[in-house]
Amino acid sequence: MSRSIKIFDTTLRDGEQSPGCSMNLKEKIEVAKQLEALKVDVIEAGFAIASPGDLASIKAIAAEIKDSTICSLARTAKGDIDAAYEAIKNAASPRIHTFIATSPVHMEHKLRMTPDEVVERAVAMVSYAKKYVSDIEFSAEDACRSDLDFLVRIIEQVIKAGATTINIPDTVGYITPPEMFNIISHIKNNVPGIENIVLSTHCHNDLGMAVANSLAAVSAGADQIECTINGIGERAGNTSLEEVVMALKTRKDFYEAATNIDTHSIYRSSRLIQTITGVPVAPTKAIVGANAFAHESGIHQHGMLSNRTTYEIMTPESVGIPSTTMVLGKHSGRHAFEDRINALGYSLSKEDLDIAFKKFKILADKKKLIKDMDIESIILKDTEIEDKKLELESFVINTGNDITSTSVIKLKVSGKSIEKVSTGDGPINASYKSINKISGLAIELVDYSLHALTDGEDAQAEAIVKIKIGEGGDVITGRGVSTDVVEASIKAYVNGINKYYAA
Repeated sequence: MSRSIKIFDTTLRDGEQSPGCSMNLKEKIEVAKQLEALKVDVIEAGFAIASPGDLASIKAIAAEIKDSTICSLARTAKGDIDAAYEAIKNAASPRIHTFIATSPVHMEHKLRMTPDEVVERAVAMVSYAKKYVSDIEFSAEDACRSDLDFLVRIIEQVIKAGATTINIPDTVGYITPPEMFNIISHIKNNVPGIENIVLSTHCHNDLGMAVANSLAAVSAGADQIECTINGIGERAGNTSLEEVVMALKTRKDFYEAATNIDTHSIYRSSRLIQTITGVPVAPTKAIVGANAFAHESGIHQHGMLSNRTTYEIMTPESVGIPSTTMVLGKHSGRHAFEDRINALGYSLSKEDLDIAFKKFKILADKKKLIKDMDIESIILKDTEIEDKKLELESFVINTGNDITSTSVIKLKVSGKSIEKVSTGDGPINASYKSINKISGLAIELVDYSLHALTDGEDAQAEAIVKIKIGEGGDVITGRGVSTDVVEASIKAYVNGINKYYAA
């Protein structure tokens, strides 16, 4: 009989700590709803004490989500735990997740505490959190570089204090799969009462072994995996949700374990995170990369035509990627368009479908063939900004290899049309200068990227910008899509500014 493995998703907490992956409130709620649809067991919605904004976003998610446990991270400090409870107290299923470091290097150099003091603090704060909620998770930060006897001691004590989940983090991505197996086995064999506790693991990917280490922990008896969509997170990232879930599903014969995840929602979840953060996955990324189910080799193609299992160990449909392609163009009707959207795993309201279909028809006049990525670019619009302060009306570019580029931009600002002209080192630089003049803001372009969503000369371009506005401002991600690369770039910049105003 298969064991049930809980999936603890920390995309909104650890994932958002990845440079350039910050999200606004409406984006976080959209992600939380998708995680709920994905059927993750626990959503770590944030670190409540980190900022008033974090606390507010966790509280909003807690009020919205009903089918997943909502969790807030907290250090072993009363102020942190108070803030965590304030954030999750109205959740249908609330959890407080508190942590303290247990490795010699962390205790000595970061905490400046003795092992006895660490145990005392951990026990006291788990007991304190227990007064608020019954579901308490305790993490031994840097557990994989901790003394095993000390780890057993502190785990035993926090369980007595009321912890219901014990998490073993590989905080710095240092451990190897055999070592992880041994750590989990040692805890299972030496901690009294551990059989009544959910044993979890949280692995980082600094040596590229986060998924392997998490699966090794499951083999040793762990009950929960902490992970993120696309593996985003600090430094080299976290355990990738899609990879561990599909590994357990595909090799159920080996692991004899399963999750509650609706795997058909995996691709949709991956695309949502890519769109919101502006961080794409590599084409060769397992499960959700563009090449994950692509076959170019003649030998492979011949095998696939004979029997798909010759070169595919899972089907694209199992993760929400349609295996067949319906050709859509300007003569396609609304029913075919809606069917394609549903096949891609999206569900739109009638109003949103009407808007998307109109955009589809406009795009179909520009492109002979509409592909899946084109459709996704239409429906993954900026729904989080209801009232845009800036809207692009028109642009005129004069550029060449022996003249200075000039850009005339006309924007509607709070309903009033304003036009400015600027010169610059190329059409995009000139356009951004014109937009800066119109907005009157001190905008710093931190990063800019441009890539084709599909192939062919009529491909849509997706521009991603990361901007900072004002002294010490947060990095904001803007996105724009168009068959014209300059227009896509302008839209991305304007989108970023609108997000600044909407925050």
